[in-house]
Amino acid sequence: MARGSDPARVAAKREREKRMVSEMIALYCRKRHGARSGDLCPDCAALDAYARQRSDRCPFMETKTFCSNCRVHCYRSDMRERIREVMRFAGPRMIFRHPVAAVRHVVETRVEKHRIERENTA
Repeated sequence: MARGSDPARVAAKREREKRMVSEMIALYCRKRHGARSGDLCPDCAALDAYARQRSDRCPFMETKTFCSNCRVHCYRSDMRERIREVMRFAGPRMIFRHPVAAVRHVVETRVEKHRIERENTA
């Protein structure tokens, strides 16, 4: 069986992605909206639920790295703009909260960028 089609690996990847997106939304909400730790404002709670639902339904989970690199953008345009705002704010701050995950993200992003460049020149 190919590594990419291992259901347990895909499920773990899906859960890791949902956990990190939720962490980023929580960080954003705490800093921007003054929410207490563990609580989200209604707008951020709705965004978190939407992002988790999109991740649950993603058919490309086994092969994609991040939603921003996906060829099919399944977020509605308004939610896509909101999640971009969260990522722009929380992304650089994640190095202090989750340094291993932040470094993993940088490495995977660079690897994916090079893979896409190779595909486009081939």
